[in-house]
Amino acid sequence: MKSSKLIMGCLATLGLTVGAGTAMAQDDAEREAIAERLAPVGELCVQGEDCGTMAAASGGGSSASSGGGGDIDGEGIYNNVCMACHETGAAGAPVRGNDEQWSARTEKGFATLLDHAINGFNAMPAKGGNPNLSDAEVEAAVAYLVEPVMEVPAQGGGDAAATEEASSTETAASEQASAAEDTAADSTNESQAAAEPAHAGIDGAAIYNQICMACHETGAAGAPVRGNAEQWSARLEQGVETLYDHSINGFNAMPAKGGNPNLSDDEVKAATDYLIEPVQ
Repeated sequence: MKSSKLIMGCLATLGLTVGAGTAMAQDDAEREAIAERLAPVGELCVQGEDCGTMAAASGGGSSASSGGGGDIDGEGIYNNVCMACHETGAAGAPVRGNDEQWSARTEKGFATLLDHAINGFNAMPAKGGNPNLSDAEVEAAVAYLVEPVMEVPAQGGGDAAATEEASSTETAASEQASAAEDTAADSTNESQAAAEPAHAGIDGAAIYNQICMACHETGAAGAPVRGNAEQWSARLEQGVETLYDHSINGFNAMPAKGGNPNLSDDEVKAATDYLIEPVQ
């Protein structure tokens, strides 16, 4: 009788232990699932950061080969840097997948298209306006861009002369960025006593250079050029809040947030402030 009670007691203890372990495992699984659902859908990549690597990392391992660039996520880089123009046709950019717009360009060959992407061509800024991209990352993005309209060669080639020229361009852009940051810092110190908006500490120049300059430096798609007082006069009369609204929500040919939905409203406002600064 005593043996039976002892056995029953051991079985009950074992059942409680197993049940507790199962509950803890379920709790851990639920926490991991919640963390995965709350993970950000994207990250802002601004000048000074390793943008191409960030874009590839945020794309996840499952899409690592989707751009035809080996281990580099060409699709992720395209979505972060190139799609604002190549999905909308802004600045005369050929739309991805449009055979008619690409026919004359693809006849020049992939090497020429890659050279234009790295060094810039007409309204197309060098490396899509992001000097932090490596040539290999640009190559992967171009491969994804032209994949629907031409046969893409094996990646990893590249023109040595184009690489050297792109490196010089990158160095010059970095020096300009440093000078711009120093100027911005001096300006901030001088106006320390003034009331500042929530987006005052955001680097609007870097966001503008990455997202906005393709149109607002060339006047593409009817965009008013930065620093052109005549083109901006009627727009400034509408007030800065209206300009913020147009930048955030889109207006006419201007896509919402410059075609980059990952930007916050404050980041868009900071880029808008930099855009209109010379004509205020």
